[in-house]
Amino acid sequence: MQRPLPGSVAETVALLAAGRYVADASLGTALFLALKLGRPLLLEGEAGVGKTEVAKVLAEQLGRRLIRLQCYEGLDAAAALYEWNYSRQMLEIRLAELAGEGRDAVAETIFSEPFLLKRPLLMSLEEGGVLLIDELDRTDEPFEAFLLEILSDYQVTIPELGTIRAAQPPIVVLTSNRTREIHDALKRRCLYHWIGYPDAERELAILHARAPDVPARLSEQVVAFVQRLRATDLFKLPGVAETIDWASALVALDQEALDPEVVNATLGVLLKYQDDVVKVAGEQVEALLADSA
Repeated sequence: MQRPLPGSVAETVALLAAGRYVADASLGTALFLALKLGRPLLLEGEAGVGKTEVAKVLAEQLGRRLIRLQCYEGLDAAAALYEWNYSRQMLEIRLAELAGEGRDAVAETIFSEPFLLKRPLLMSLEEGGVLLIDELDRTDEPFEAFLLEILSDYQVTIPELGTIRAAQPPIVVLTSNRTREIHDALKRRCLYHWIGYPDAERELAILHARAPDVPARLSEQVVAFVQRLRATDLFKLPGVAETIDWASALVALDQEALDPEVVNATLGVLLKYQDDVVKVAGEQVEALLADSA
């Protein structure tokens, strides 16, 4: 059952909090305005800071279907919008030939909606819901150009069927890890918000919300250690997702407090590159533990 949109920034923050997403006022404001104005919201930030989770929680709390388009290099309209079911069309042609049907009748039949394979963008235009275009920076500029009409007018033209317009435009959330710059033409159609790493207080609140089984003392130690770790020179700093995973891993190991041995043994949960693990392990771990104590 669909629920009404929040009526204020405070209600938007509370909506996310009900889905165990701890948002600050700036994110709450950007999301409220996107919902109020019917504009797509582009979220940028490092991997693991909670961009994708915004769309997931929003769909869950508003009672709407989440339709996700996971972007990748080489993504095209056929994979994102629609394509024809060629194998079924060929079967229909063969059956029509056996039945002696005319060519015009067959052509009209096989280019109809039952033979259309709907992909995320077309599904979102027909159904509404929450459309998540995830990691847009993995695609290329031609695909961005393809999105312009959809994000501007919430419509698309299929030559064989005509123009399909959204009766109820979807809520659109786009995310980018900023591995490349998104084109200005697309950005102008969106409201924009950067999600950075949280401060210690908010990260602790996130950890309590997402991993309530982690003891309070261990949660404080984990957050303090990660906060110090992000101040070091690493190839890839740990995100909030890694903080949650690491705390959960420590609980699975029956740890109630951090010590150098267990931190060194579990660095692979927190850091995803061997060079970073080597740089931090050993003396650096002891120093970070001392600083965060």
